[in-house]
Amino acid sequence: MKRRTLPAAAALAASAALLLTACGGGGGGSQGNDKIAGADNGGTKASASPTASAAADRPKVTLPSDLTDTFESWKTGDTTKDAVLGDVARRVDATNYAIAQGDPELSALSFYYSGGALADAKDWVESIAKDGYSITGVNRYYNAKIDVFDSASAGVVYCEDQSKAFAKVRKSGKVIKTAVNDDSYVLYTTRLEKNKQGVWQTTKLTSQRGSKSCTP
Repeated sequence: MKRRTLPAAAALAASAALLLTACGGGGGGSQGNDKIAGADNGGTKASASPTASAAADRPKVTLPSDLTDTFESWKTGDTTKDAVLGDVARRVDATNYAIAQGDPELSALSFYYSGGALADAKDWVESIAKDGYSITGVNRYYNAKIDVFDSASAGVVYCEDQSKAFAKVRKSGKVIKTAVNDDSYVLYTTRLEKNKQGVWQTTKLTSQRGSKSCTP
């Protein structure tokens, strides 16, 4: 990721805004003709975070006390779809934990990402840490739409509400609050592939801030 030198005030504002984009899993591009799920609006009903399956020895990820990820309507009742959504949620938690820790080499990242998406996620976490930021508040994930293409590939599109999530200066602990607007809502489009351990790893991820699919 290439970064430009900005005046102090502008750099602070830009870093704070870009930091929150990473809450859904890091920046990344989708290339080629691989299938990716489509998105539309759906109901949102609060539900508990997905329970990890016993298919693999998943790393333990515990977010700091001032950071919460919530997942609304994150279960479908279909075993395969719920396994995919479960690993999407755990990938989100792992990314936000890596940002909070300032650790781009966190093992949980390579557990839930692979390929170009993993490289993008590591670069993103590293750039945020170098800029001296962490994250705090509540990230709400909702409107998840899933397409299972075959036994080892799927696509998930989902929204994130960042209206109650903020950048935090790592050294001072100062929280940088920003006004809530359409850009507080982000649409994520992902592709996942199931590895030999039964983990649905994110291989492609793109984001669109202010998408009409996600704004209230």
